[in-house]
Amino acid sequence: MADYLEGDYERVVRNVDGSRFLPGTTIEILTEINSNQPPEHVLFDFDGTLSLIREGWPEVMVPMMVEILEATGTDESAEQLRDLTHGFVMQLTGKQTIYQMMRLVEEVEKRGGHPKDPLDYKEMYHDRLMIRITSRREHLRAGDVPPQDMLVPGTFELLEALRDRGVKMYLASGTDEAYVREEVTLLQLDPYFGEHIYGALDDYKSFSKAMVIQNILAKNRVEGERLLGFGDGYVEIQNVKAVGGTAVAVASDETDRSGKPDPWKRDRLIGVDADVVIPDFQDHAPLVAHLWGDEPEESDAV
Repeated sequence: MADYLEGDYERVVRNVDGSRFLPGTTIEILTEINSNQPPEHVLFDFDGTLSLIREGWPEVMVPMMVEILEATGTDESAEQLRDLTHGFVMQLTGKQTIYQMMRLVEEVEKRGGHPKDPLDYKEMYHDRLMIRITSRREHLRAGDVPPQDMLVPGTFELLEALRDRGVKMYLASGTDEAYVREEVTLLQLDPYFGEHIYGALDDYKSFSKAMVIQNILAKNRVEGERLLGFGDGYVEIQNVKAVGGTAVAVASDETDRSGKPDPWKRDRLIGVDADVVIPDFQDHAPLVAHLWGDEPEESDAV
């Protein structure tokens, strides 16, 4: 498969036996870390992993797709179309947005319609999403809302702890790069990532998270086991695991920031062999200690 392609979701872990929680935390350990070499490079996904600016985006994408499919003249009900579109939108979550639009094109064609180009549909979606999130962005820009209110809890504390460890940090998102860079600045995260911020391009073949990982390893001449990844999507978890890195699944509750893992995300990310599952970064200190092998030996089995 070409490096730019992002694979479909494929469950490789069916059952979880012998997982444990770090004492007094919500950190679920699925795979014990045996490497004697601590991480040197840390890759983050953006939306849902760090940023909550785009929380609720399916509530924009799915109705738009239903509207487009209804226009084909199909005799399917709105409810049937909602079930269909919600299913494939969530199945493809983690990939670049363009993949969801490519699937929309296929569904329009199946119903005898004449679809627009996937990029046109992506632009339509972004225009509608901006209506939903403009006030969030503007409140951040004006300083009316602190960045912490639109971040997964504990984000700044985790990034500071990682910076103290001397690692290099990178951001790779399936959202368009121009938006990602702007929102990173609004959230005051740019000091942690500098120029190492990567996002989707109109030419989707020119970007993938796997490409970012390959460049990190090649440019720094390090093995994959020195890579640590954080993400709430399956793509980055799969990509990090594929090179021998350690993958932390962020099963974030984006709507309520409850401190509890989102059950759907948790199950989905365990299915692609995540090593650790967390709901957010509030337990950042014991998490980092565990990832660097500083954790006390005692543990609570579950």
